[in-house]
Amino acid sequence: MQVVVYSKVLKDKDIPHVQHLFDALHKERINAYVYAPYLEQLKGKIDFRRDVGVFEGYLDFSVKKFDFFITLGGDGTILGATTHIRDSNVPIMGINLGRLGFLASIEKKRINEAIALLKRGMYNIEERRMLFLESNLPIFGEIRFALNDCTLLKRDTSSMVTIHTFINGAYLNTYWADGIIVATPTGSTGYSLSCGGPIIFPNSGNFVITPVAPHNLNVRPIVISDDSVISFEIEGRAENFLCTLDSRFETITSAHQLAVRKNDFPVRLLQLQDVGFMETIRSKLAWGVDTRNH
Repeated sequence: MQVVVYSKVLKDKDIPHVQHLFDALHKERINAYVYAPYLEQLKGKIDFRRDVGVFEGYLDFSVKKFDFFITLGGDGTILGATTHIRDSNVPIMGINLGRLGFLASIEKKRINEAIALLKRGMYNIEERRMLFLESNLPIFGEIRFALNDCTLLKRDTSSMVTIHTFINGAYLNTYWADGIIVATPTGSTGYSLSCGGPIIFPNSGNFVITPVAPHNLNVRPIVISDDSVISFEIEGRAENFLCTLDSRFETITSAHQLAVRKNDFPVRLLQLQDVGFMETIRSKLAWGVDTRNH
């Protein structure tokens, strides 16, 4: 078995947990390849008990066989990992070294157990649908998909923007707001949730359209089928606006005509058998817990 170990930043407080991971991989005789920028940070701080390879990026999937992609961090780390994995179909195993962690659901105290279960095939694989951004002008290069959301936002402290929104070519609404979010079910627990959007189960087959600080108080988030194509025309007093795909962003203008649809391929997430979506949201949101007597 061969895995990729991926993260962005090595924090001093995380060194013991990273060491536990490589010790567990060595114990289970799993070959590890480490994302090149992260490997440079690990040198001299982590004791590799067996040689590790170097993972450079997406093109490596065409020349090497990887079974799993292990991320160390939070949900943002998993979002970054999708830009390397793309359509390779390699499952992501997210170990949470961050805070909330809806996607990175394996807690650091379970690293040894998780690697042992991985080797024995005792896990579940969930497919998470993504969205794809189409534009009449070049934007985001080859990576025009997002696992969480696509947003159109005003820049800095400029006045609100006007976003004319259409579904399958039919006019839906004009949003006067700080921006708009189109979220997948996976992204429904992210930015959309903090702006008042609903929580949607991962396999629901929906998009959520959530306005950001709308000027019209009767405007509310709506849920539509992910077979829909949502298109936008944006205007405002400022010349430039912000468009994001997950944690990536680019500047756009009113000349950009944008549309969001379901992506052609999903992302696959590995979950331990005792950790599902309901267990995750109960744990992360403290549902079913009466804190009044604690």
